[in-house]
Amino acid sequence: MPSEDSRLVAAVRERDAAAVGEFLAAGADPDALGEDGLPLICTALAAYDVPVVEVLVAGGADPYRRLPDGSTPLLRAVDGGCVAGVDALIDGTGPVTDAAARAELLDRARQWHGIGTLKELRRRTGDSGSAVHVRVRDAGFHQDYEQFTLGGVTTREGHGEILTALEARFGLRTPFDELAGRALASPGREHADWFGPLFVLSRREDEETWEAAAALRFHEDPVRRLFAAEVLKAVADGSLSAETWPFEQRALEIFLAWAVEERDPAVLVAVLTGLADHDSPEVEAVGLSLLTHPVPGVRCMVPYTLQRSERLLTTAEAQEAVLTLARDSDSDVRAVVCAWLAEYPGRAPEIADALAGLLEHEDQNTRAWAVYGLAQRDDPRCVDGHGLIGPVDLEPWSDTWVLDAVRRYESRLRERPAQDRPRTGHSPV
Repeated sequence: MPSEDSRLVAAVRERDAAAVGEFLAAGADPDALGEDGLPLICTALAAYDVPVVEVLVAGGADPYRRLPDGSTPLLRAVDGGCVAGVDALIDGTGPVTDAAARAELLDRARQWHGIGTLKELRRRTGDSGSAVHVRVRDAGFHQDYEQFTLGGVTTREGHGEILTALEARFGLRTPFDELAGRALASPGREHADWFGPLFVLSRREDEETWEAAAALRFHEDPVRRLFAAEVLKAVADGSLSAETWPFEQRALEIFLAWAVEERDPAVLVAVLTGLADHDSPEVEAVGLSLLTHPVPGVRCMVPYTLQRSERLLTTAEAQEAVLTLARDSDSDVRAVVCAWLAEYPGRAPEIADALAGLLEHEDQNTRAWAVYGLAQRDDPRCVDGHGLIGPVDLEPWSDTWVLDAVRRYESRLRERPAQDRPRTGHSPV
């Protein structure tokens, strides 16, 4: 009969976090060795299986255990280049208080980031051949990594983010320019190395950070302006205390002027995202001025600049602008507006008509949102619209609240007196 440890090995290999927890509770050794002779936590880290890593650490696995090659599971997590794995180990065991351990972790992250992921991977493996290169997404962190496999070793290009996160954990204040440099060297704003510096800077909420970001507003490089806009928005969003609240008002002032001047569409979208947090006629005026902007991504932001408190449109001009966008020539604009209108609290008949006009949109998610919006308004057109959605793959949906809208509508319909039910030719199921 297999031992608990052998069952644990199989569960880790199969990426079954629930089973791992059960076997640990039954007495399996959290530091049991896998088929490669290394602790199972190293197996999970190599597979980037963070849920299993978390369960093993909670069960007592030791991230600081010295391995035959002199490394530790935590150092191997740094080598792997995925910040979620590093976070899981440190969060599961508490702050790293040992100065030597801190220095070792920082040195390892700096080495990978400074030399470059692929170059360091070649140095470590001694393999000069072609690496297998793919881009992967960390679903939990919603960010991308470049992943390289060479000589049987796989790592992800997230060492800049790991370094940034470790510095922040250890109370080191990395200069703004250095953090910005790490972000700007990344492949793009969806990349882990862009997000890490942005997150750290958003927590500072101080004059030095604000002024450094604001100074990039006029830089000729649009990528630097994009980073500046996102930092300013993040600092303003974090301004919750009386001492830091002025950043919120300053963000409104700088973004209003910036929106008028900015010519790069990606930067303009970031500026509009910052403006969308504010409720003022000036923001609405900016949004209305962009109704016919040539770039669809900019037009997608217009509804968010027009909404006021509790997400309502307060002027007839603003409502007409949104309805115009619901008929936009660009499919993506119509899709964004559809999702926005579906959750819009207003009940004007024109809103329902706009949603009905989107029931045959080419994107299935958009059709589902149109049906949802109609059902929320008890509009009988949602019933026929539901048939237009088509077969749905339920896995990408975190919940089925949107997809169940017609069922809830029909349940409400059954509870009404017969004379109050709409005449649709359909009977509730």
